[in-house]
Amino acid sequence: MTRVKGGPRARKRHKKVLKLTKGQRGTKHSLYKRAHEAMLKSLTYSYRDRRRRKRDFRRLWITRINAAAREHGLPYGRFMAGLKVAGVGLDRKMLAELAVNDAESFGQLVEVAKAAHAGQ
Repeated sequence: MTRVKGGPRARKRHKKVLKLTKGQRGTKHSLYKRAHEAMLKSLTYSYRDRRRRKRDFRRLWITRINAAAREHGLPYGRFMAGLKVAGVGLDRKMLAELAVNDAESFGQLVEVAKAAHAGQ
């Protein structure tokens, strides 16, 4: 049986890795070994941070809602509880959007939450 060398396959694999690490700093974008290490780390970070982003945005929304609700004299917890009692089905993303871009509508929601919480 004839000997088969892995040249074309290895070159293809190396080029794929180097293409993925394009834009990295130092030798991470030009030397295969360093590029492979950087690629593995980058892919790990991207996987982890796709999950992390969901948490980060939820925290941001809650912070914005809390700040806007407190301006109207109601803390976040009571505001959300009041909305739940009132049957308002807006999620935190939409509430944060209203808090930032439409303060008047958000103020009306705070009043709804206050009334529902008081009537509980």
